[in-house]
Amino acid sequence: MSSKRIDFSSLKAQLHADIKRLLLSWLPNGKVQGGEYLALNPRRNDTHLGSFKINLSSGKWCDFATGDRGGDLISLYAFIKSLSQYKAAVELFNGNFEEK
Repeated sequence: MSSKRIDFSSLKAQLHADIKRLLLSWLPNGKVQGGEYLALNPRRNDTHLGSFKINLSSGKWCDFATGDRGGDLISLYAFIKSLSQYKAAVELFNGNFEEK
């Protein structure tokens, strides 16, 4: 893990500046509709777009089918990868988060 202190506010802003590209990488089968990104929830057997949404302006996200939700891209990445928010922030801070 990184020994550097993570500035969460700065990291959130940096991620948000690239929100569409990151969402396409993390949730590749989604689509932009209005001001939201609709995706399949990778943590459940989701087969239809519509219940898992990320707001492109705020970064807030929710799966309306399960009630899972968060307030930014760090919490979304943590949710997708089943990580704590701290471990997710470390990966994001270190740039080790692109899908291969």
